[in-house]
Amino acid sequence: MSKSIFREALLPHSYGGAAAGSSSATLACDCLAHRFGNAGDHGMRERRYPTDMSNVEWALARPLLPVPGWLRGRGGQPEAYCHRAILDAIRYLVDNGTKWRAIPGDFPPWDRVYAFFRRWRDHGLVREFHDRLRRRVREQAGRDPEPSAGVIDSQSVKADAVVGADSRGFDGGKLINGRKRHVVVDTLGLLLAVMVTAADVGDRAAAQKLLAQVAAAHHWLALVWADGGYTGSLVEYSLAVLSVVLAIVRRSDDMRGFVVLPKRWIVERCFAHLMRSRRLVRDFERSTGSAEAMVYWSMTTLMTRRLAQPRPSRA
Repeated sequence: MSKSIFREALLPHSYGGAAAGSSSATLACDCLAHRFGNAGDHGMRERRYPTDMSNVEWALARPLLPVPGWLRGRGGQPEAYCHRAILDAIRYLVDNGTKWRAIPGDFPPWDRVYAFFRRWRDHGLVREFHDRLRRRVREQAGRDPEPSAGVIDSQSVKADAVVGADSRGFDGGKLINGRKRHVVVDTLGLLLAVMVTAADVGDRAAAQKLLAQVAAAHHWLALVWADGGYTGSLVEYSLAVLSVVLAIVRRSDDMRGFVVLPKRWIVERCFAHLMRSRRLVRDFERSTGSAEAMVYWSMTTLMTRRLAQPRPSRA
């Protein structure tokens, strides 16, 4: 590889700039592993599963992918498998709930896919990719890239046998032995942050840490809606320390049956999407970090599909 091409690829924040130099018309795939790595040694994979990215999705997602460390002078060998094929493999696993070793053979080897997943998990790259997609979706919807309001809630799910006793617990309210996902979403139902804990961890204790993370990452955030489980000192803490108003949306005592409550339904829609990913119906991950990464991967699929949908033309 010539030095000029290498310098062209070394843009510090985005994947797209690395592909901006030469034409990709002669390439079977325009991912960085094909352009500058060793992915050309392996054949191209045919798209055949519903979870595979369409060409429109890939064209939208490719510029938002983080540039790999080996292309930014941080060491490591150039990757030998197509980035698009690896992303499709992870999307297949999250959506279908299969085991790592049971990934279909037309994808790259499972251990290479898992190594990619682990690297993105440990270095925060999956969240970086997710956040870039979220900003793009908000812009497409006519919103500011950064949210000013959000909704917080938690979801308890049963844990698989691989989940150790150090990260699982019993939720007495839901009668679930497993883990709990604490999430904050924006007013479009897009994920701002997720934290996975044992199911016996209280909502207010987890929310104090989660809201601090969200407030540090999203400086425009000024209002967060929550249910009655987040009352007490958390409201004063959020306002005094985080400068975030925590508004409690209460359910009236005379309500009977299912009632849609203002703002709280937004986070429930996010949970409904997560439960459509079979890998997330239960918690199958040994570490809470992997469990959080699976949530981010599920939401990236939602957002790439939303971005790829044709928008109606304005009269």
